Parts: sequence; structure tokens; C-alpha cells
Amino acid sequence: MEELDAFTYRDRVAGGAPVLIPAGSIEQHGPHMPLSVDVLLSRKMAGTVAEATGCLVAAPIVYGYKSQQRSGGGNHLTGSTGLDAATVIAIARTQVLELARHGVRQVAFVNGHYENYQFLYEGADLAIRELRHDGITDMKVLLLSYWDFVDDAAIAELYPDGFPGWDLEHGGVLETSLMLLLHPDLVDMTRVADIPPAQLPSYDVLPARPEITPPSGCLSSGAAATAEKGQILLDRASAGMVAAIRGEFGM
Repeated sequence: MEELDAFTYRDRVAGGAPVLIPAGSIEQHGPHMPLSVDVLLSRKMAGTVAEATGCLVAAPIVYGYKSQQRSGGGNHLTGSTGLDAATVIAIARTQVLELARHGVRQVAFVNGHYENYQFLYEGADLAIRELRHDGITDMKVLLLSYWDFVDDAAIAELYPDGFPGWDLEHGGVLETSLMLLLHPDLVDMTRVADIPPAQLPSYDVLPARPEITPPSGCLSSGAAATAEKGQILLDRASAGMVAAIRGEFGM
């Protein structure tokens, strides 16, 4: 979207093009990957889906909700830069309202940060409520976290030694494989922390207890990651999101 001139953008919107909003975060992803992993991957996922559907891709949400200890290592780790929930909600609400003002009536958030989801949902819900009060009743918003579209067959293929769960897949095989495929110049596999899945309590503690997060900040090992696995992940996730968008938006 931000690379188009305003008049071309206006014509695309007038033609009914849906808009995808990548939603990421600035969050540590271990010693082998940059802080911007969630931004980079959500944007690439959105771009792949847009190529197949004719959607537009908005500029990404760069900062996300605070890293949680049981799914991102914790916001106490240096580099992780989290927003309060009210701020994430306000950003999502405002983006939907602004796109509606442009004439967009179909929006999908493509989420790449585990902790964002409920706050994107709340922002979209508030925006739809406000638009209805203004007489706009045809706005539709989808919330898509790309890992939700990786099916059981792909998981069995990618994790032959057992799947740690999406919450522990922080800096692990999923993100590292996708980065090896899409941004290999930003991955240093010599610095991967080859660790067993983190043993964390099944509850949260405030303030965070830094000693329960592995020193690397990763919650599982990315040592088995490959670009080939990244291609499988990209293909399965993008195909699922394409199907959802085509079905929900009638494309």
C-alpha cells in the first residue's frame, strides 16, 4: 500500500480490493535471528496471500503486545519492546476505521506475533461497532495467525521427534525455517541454541521470574530448521489463508 501512489491506491480500493494488515512485534528471537522476525514473517505471509488473491498489503504494525514468558520468553528480555494492551487495541481499531474511511470494506489482519491476537480482535470489534453506529454495516474483518493454518500432516512431517506446541515454538523450527527461506541473510545458524523444549509452569507469575526463561530466550530448538521446511510451512499456511479469504470475502 505504502509503495503505491494515492490515485492508484484509490482505484484499487474502488475496485473492491481487500486489505491485509501484517501485525508483528519487536521481540528477541534468540542469538541467531533479529528482533524483527514477527514483522518480517507477517509481511511475507501477507504478500504471498496477496499475490494469490489480489488483495492489497498495508504497512505492517511493527510493535506488538508485550512478550509473554510462556510464549515469547518474556518482556523482561532486552530488545523485546512491547506495547500495552490498550495501545494495540487502539492501533487495530484506528486502522480499521481509517481503511473504512478510504472505502475499504474487507480487511484481514495477518498476525505474526502470538501475543497480539486478542487485542487485534478487540480493536476490530470496537471499530465494527463504531462503524455500525455511523450506518456502515458491510465492513468485515478476519483475524489470521499464520501458524493456525499449518495442518497436522505438515506438523508430523516437520517435527518427526515430537511437536512442542505453538506456544513453545518461539525461535524454534517454525520461525527459523521460514527465516532461512525468506531472509537467509538474517539468520546465523552457528548461534542456534540447541535446547530441549522449555519446562515452564502452566500459569503466569507477575513480576516475571527471569530464571525460568532459557538463557537464549528461545523456548525450543531451531537446530533442525531448514529452508525446505520453511517452504512447506509457507505453502501450507498461505494456502489455508488464501482459502479463508476467498471464502469469507467471496473472491
